[in-house]
Amino acid sequence: MPTGRHHENRKQWRDPFHFLQFSAIGISNAIVDMGTLNLLLYIFQTEESGWLFVFNTIAYSLAVSNSYFWNAGITFGASFIIPGDISLGVNNFVFRVFSELFRFSDVTGWLSVNIIKGIAMGLSFTASFFMIKYFVFKDTVKHSMKK
Repeated sequence: MPTGRHHENRKQWRDPFHFLQFSAIGISNAIVDMGTLNLLLYIFQTEESGWLFVFNTIAYSLAVSNSYFWNAGITFGASFIIPGDISLGVNNFVFRVFSELFRFSDVTGWLSVNIIKGIAMGLSFTASFFMIKYFVFKDTVKHSMKK
């Protein structure tokens, strides 16, 4: 029977209470991310792509910090930093690409930025999930594949 931190982490992922904790943390991350972006847009009112990129980076970084703060005590520890950085890159890349694509659409302003942000959040969330699964819990995944 496997022992150690990775085995304990795997147990935590199965526990419904921990699933609820992770879900609550994910919701709080989305609130921090979208809330920060919209606050910056409300204060500075711009559609210029360079500033949107900066605002997105600030918003996502605060959300990752929030996630790290809450998850560090539960599961991930310091090994959560690298997947967070990679997910930020994915989020900014998607945000930038869709910002350019939306220039050719009829959707503009606040609505377009929030749609773009939602797409970026979804794709970076997916990237983050796989990073955590295969980077943070890589030993657990290898062990479960042997069974």
